Amino acid sequence: MKYHYALGMIETIGLTSLIAAADEAIKTADVRIITYEKPDAGIVTVYFVGDVAAVQEAVAAGTKKAKELGEYRSSNVIPRLDKNVLNHLTSNPFKKRERKRTVKQEHTEKKLGLNHDQGSEQ
Repeated sequence: MKYHYALGMIETIGLTSLIAAADEAIKTADVRIITYEKPDAGIVTVYFVGDVAAVQEAVAAGTKKAKELGEYRSSNVIPRLDKNVLNHLTSNPFKKRERKRTVKQEHTEKKLGLNHDQGSEQ
């Protein structure tokens, strides 16, 4: 069984420019945002799916917007994305990577009565 989704990606420096680029992209073509990630250093990436032509059009529009704002980093379209890749990307799309706390941070949190082990909001 073939999977006919295309994956589009736009990467910017800064969340504000990414939001503007994503907004422009989804207003331009019939695509769906599946996730975004913010690995580090202000670099953020948004991922779109849809049919190949729509994703190409959306990525082109979003890229243009990011370039106008001066925060464009890269973009790409993968036509006919393998289903396993898409499943991996959407397994937990908004999970933030938790940074390890130092002993000093844990001591300060304990003094302030903060307990990240019980019911922390992520």
